[in-house]
Amino acid sequence: MQAFLKQGGGLGKNPVKPKPKKEEITKNKPWVEKYRPKSVDDVAHQDEVVAVLRKSLTGADLPNLLFYGPPGTGKTSTILALSHELFGPELYKERVLELNASDERGIDVIREKVKKFAQLTANTYRSAGKKCPPYKIIILDEADSMTKAAQEALRRTMEKQTKTTRFCLICNYLSRIIAPITSRCSQFRFKPLSTEDQKKRLMMVCEKEGVKISEDAMDSLVICSEGDLRKSMTFLHTAHRLKGEEGISRNDVLEITGVVPDEIISSLISSCRSNSYEKVQAAVNHIIAEGHAATQVLTQLHDEIVVMPTLTDDKKSIVMEKIAVVDKCLCDGADEYLQLMALSTTIQQQLAS
Repeated sequence: MQAFLKQGGGLGKNPVKPKPKKEEITKNKPWVEKYRPKSVDDVAHQDEVVAVLRKSLTGADLPNLLFYGPPGTGKTSTILALSHELFGPELYKERVLELNASDERGIDVIREKVKKFAQLTANTYRSAGKKCPPYKIIILDEADSMTKAAQEALRRTMEKQTKTTRFCLICNYLSRIIAPITSRCSQFRFKPLSTEDQKKRLMMVCEKEGVKISEDAMDSLVICSEGDLRKSMTFLHTAHRLKGEEGISRNDVLEITGVVPDEIISSLISSCRSNSYEKVQAAVNHIIAEGHAATQVLTQLHDEIVVMPTLTDDKKSIVMEKIAVVDKCLCDGADEYLQLMALSTTIQQQLAS
């Protein structure tokens, strides 16, 4: 009996799983996180911000910061890289409080989490004996989602805790931040990445990961991402997972990004020129059957209408107004087929008149 119990002693116990190695964790990371800038100098295309932050690393004081600009331009990556360089890995968790304001944006969070963290004092030495700044950093991501009451409460905390805490607010829309906060921060606009910088960063990733991609596919990837490096990196990772060693072509990029092929847009415009309702209906039915998003069709039609030589400025303005109305209806949940038909018939009328 004792022998049986000894043999069965392991039953019911969960086997201890070996911890994954650091190399395996890094290998399985999304490329967006794997190639996130590790230092301020790694940040691409934001020279003014990098110049100011580099001085803070050499001993100059750091002001309260307000980063604003389009998504995917490196706002969060920049302040995280600065924090890691200032405090090192041993003090980073103690000195940095990162909050996503879209999840936690009420006044209670400002009164409890932010205020308590800001009141704590900080020493000037790391565990290794190296000096570090005598302040902490509070990062409020998506600060434009904070309520007005929360922003007003934050203003007072920023005033009182200037000796021990620096704030970094990150937002897409500067107009949604109240004036008393913007006046207390150094404002930096993050510009969409240029085509050259985006290509350089993507080609570096392709070399390290062994990705085969054609030149026209890379051009399409940059155009479709519209200056958003995070989006282009995600598209590249997805395309590589799907195609692997086959190599990434332009059609693969268009399929992943959801861009409507130029042939379909040209076919829709040609059907509008034909002055035949049946042809317009067939073209719209084809777009719906292929599963293309109506909002993407609107974006590409807009770009085509703007440069169309056969339409006068007055006619273009009528079409643009209709595009705006259709876009609003789609946001409100209207039927895609009916809205595309309404827009197509408007284009047809302007081309025929």
